[in-house]
Amino acid sequence: MKIAVLSGKGGTGKTLVSVNLAAVSGNSEYIDCDVEEPNGHLFLKPDNVQEKGIYVKVPQVNYDLCNGCRKCVDFCKYNALAHIRDRLIVFEEVCHSCGGCAMLCPENALTEKNKSVGKVLEGNSDQITVRTGMLNTGEVSGIPIIKDLLDESNFGSCKNVFIDCPPGSACSVMESIKDADYCILVAEPTLFGVHNLNMVYELVKIFKKPFGAVLNKCTDGENPAERFCHENNIKILSKIPFDSELGMLNSNAEIAVFKSKKYKELFLTLLDKVTQEVQNEAAINSQR
Repeated sequence: MKIAVLSGKGGTGKTLVSVNLAAVSGNSEYIDCDVEEPNGHLFLKPDNVQEKGIYVKVPQVNYDLCNGCRKCVDFCKYNALAHIRDRLIVFEEVCHSCGGCAMLCPENALTEKNKSVGKVLEGNSDQITVRTGMLNTGEVSGIPIIKDLLDESNFGSCKNVFIDCPPGSACSVMESIKDADYCILVAEPTLFGVHNLNMVYELVKIFKKPFGAVLNKCTDGENPAERFCHENNIKILSKIPFDSELGMLNSNAEIAVFKSKKYKELFLTLLDKVTQEVQNEAAINSQR
């Protein structure tokens, strides 16, 4: 099963949930789609890491052939091309790699070249395969990297796949959850946490994904995120306490379930609940 873990902002605890679920799951795959700031590998510390570059196609100009007709400029809806002072200029950073400009150029003055946008690192941490995407500084979209991370051909025979999504609800999150069997929404117990929870709640509803919430950093006081879940019939899968021991383990990049019996039991229970949720959803779908 593929489990996506997401939250409305960074620092909420989705990596904490993702890496610890992968750890208690044993034979599993952890995929870090937070390509702008991946940090799951800091906890899992994979060995035998292999690196692969990720490239996109961008246009390149043969100025001996370009006659300045501007058809490519008019075609590009992302303004990645401009004709300035009798010279065609390509703005690679805003190009969406559709290839249309090269296809329609009547002079064959445009061809495509590879441009590096980042890399994928793959290694092993005990029984966990760790795949991490890293976006080059200055690149605007991590989608090509996320597509490679989630390519089915890259998956092994492991039972469970845990997808550590980017924060927020933008395109990169949509790409990360589109093939997930279940989504875990991680939220903090504050009004701001409710705002962020609502963002991802609306997103998973649009994608019609089964989902539940994990409330992190819970105290004995009022919990607006818990109230939001009750008001919207969101199943609360687990409540992780605000705990200095857990905070210390996390700040030292330790896997909590390897250091604490209490947290091993908490994440094993969470994994059982999610597994049951996925099985229930599969049974419902089979009857439709």
